[in-house]
Amino acid sequence: MNEFEKDVQDKSNDFVPSVLGFVVSFSFFALIFIIANVVDVASYFK
Repeated sequence: MNEFEKDVQDKSNDFVPSVLGFVVSFSFFALIFIIANVVDVASYFK
């Protein structure tokens, strides 16, 4: 067994940080997509 496997510093589950990272990144790209669509529709009626 690896010596680092014996002395683990953080034993918490990685599920919450991974979900949070996914939600934050997805929200960012969704916001960019929504802004781009709003600009596209606004330029259509101009």
